[in-house]
Amino acid sequence: MTKDHDRYKRHYPISWDQLHRDARSLARRLHDTKKTWEKMVAVTRGGLVPAAIIARELSIHHIDTVCVTSYDWQRQGETTILKQVSGSGRGCLIIDDLVDTGATARVVRNMLPRAYFATVYAKPAGKSLVDAYVTEVSQDTWILFPWDSESRFVVPIAGL
Repeated sequence: MTKDHDRYKRHYPISWDQLHRDARSLARRLHDTKKTWEKMVAVTRGGLVPAAIIARELSIHHIDTVCVTSYDWQRQGETTILKQVSGSGRGCLIIDDLVDTGATARVVRNMLPRAYFATVYAKPAGKSLVDAYVTEVSQDTWILFPWDSESRFVVPIAGL
């Protein structure tokens, strides 16, 4: 772990199965709003997988991406817009995996102020920036997404 990750006291590993269940749960919540979306915008890269699941569940076929970087696996930093989406966001559903500090969400909100913004997971510092989420985790929790990890053998506590 890097020094930036040292501030996390908890870890929350998410399996592919759990991510799929949570994304479908978010899709149900979005469906229950009775809103109709003309298109979806996935926030890359983390929003791509949940967006695919939610687009299927809600039968949304027009999907675009907005590309914003705010951190890599080593540290959080300044946000950089790599690809924008034009328009006000009217009729648009934005999907991301997580709202953490809110840095990325602020940039995307400013880009598409009239869009409906949903994330699968939310932390306290950023949750006010999204319209919907499924699971809240504490700010000091590092969410370990399935694309960031792999399953492998672990030596038992008592040894071999």
